[in-house]
Amino acid sequence: MDKLNRKVFVAYAIPEAGLKLLEGFGVSVWEKESIPSREELLEGTKDCEAVVTLLANKIDDDFLSKLPKLKLVAQYAVGYDNVDVDAATQRGVAVTNTPGVLTETTADMTWALLMAAARRIGEGDKLVRNGGWRIAWTPLFMQGVDVYGKTIGIIGMGRIGLAVAKRATGFGMKILYHDNKEVAEADSLGAKKVALDELLKESDFVSLNIALTPETREMIGERELALMKHTAVLVNTARGPIVDEKALVRALKKKQVFAAGLDVFDKEPLPADNPLLKLDNVVLAPHAASSSRETRDAMAVIVAQNVLDFFEGHKPRSCVNPEIYDKK
Repeated sequence: MDKLNRKVFVAYAIPEAGLKLLEGFGVSVWEKESIPSREELLEGTKDCEAVVTLLANKIDDDFLSKLPKLKLVAQYAVGYDNVDVDAATQRGVAVTNTPGVLTETTADMTWALLMAAARRIGEGDKLVRNGGWRIAWTPLFMQGVDVYGKTIGIIGMGRIGLAVAKRATGFGMKILYHDNKEVAEADSLGAKKVALDELLKESDFVSLNIALTPETREMIGERELALMKHTAVLVNTARGPIVDEKALVRALKKKQVFAAGLDVFDKEPLPADNPLLKLDNVVLAPHAASSSRETRDAMAVIVAQNVLDFFEGHKPRSCVNPEIYDKK
């Protein structure tokens, strides 16, 4: 195999742990700080068999039609809602992702946001830094809500949802979950499967851990937020559009829910005029749930392994459309 002729375009610099595995191949890496535009991505990939993509790169049928040499889209993420998998399959293009390695890190971030929102950590940090903390201690000052012994409702009991639930057992929490299937491991944790409305009504904390699909888009809207307790906290480390953002802003402004912890949004980066930025009862993170050194290195290794599998003529180990290989 002439490695240099096996070309791959990496749409944004990934950790060295992954790039080292691809040494000797014809690797081109986008070096600018900005994400490549569609035209720049097409230009970079035009002579490549493989491309390493991010969630910000929209890969649709029109894009694929302009790249007849392309046979692998290696996504540097677990989610791949930016890729038209059906179109890729029709064109014989393999699509891969990086499953498994993000689970614990994302669950950690879910809990970081949950606790920060519950105990008003962001608001308190800003108060101290800005000189607004003028009395050492008073009974009514900066009251949050307790976490230990409360009820958590987990929407989506996949790998990440289960990891969130396992952490909840350490806080002595009652665990409810909503999913389209029974999850035996959740049952072993004492979790109870319930309808969505019941979960929203009963939970003190609601964690979103589901994929973005046409069915889950704006799954949490005005009606659903109205069902939640006034003392409840909503946490989203899944995808922004699962929540009707405008409805959430209204609910937070009216104190219809106590607080929210958000790592994902309708538009990313968050626009400067987004009303969430003006609210004290929301903790905001820059889509960083998987951003630990260990996890991002592991993601880079999986991406590289998928590319290596492809170059060696094998079905990539985390291929999301394996049927293209079954037909061969």
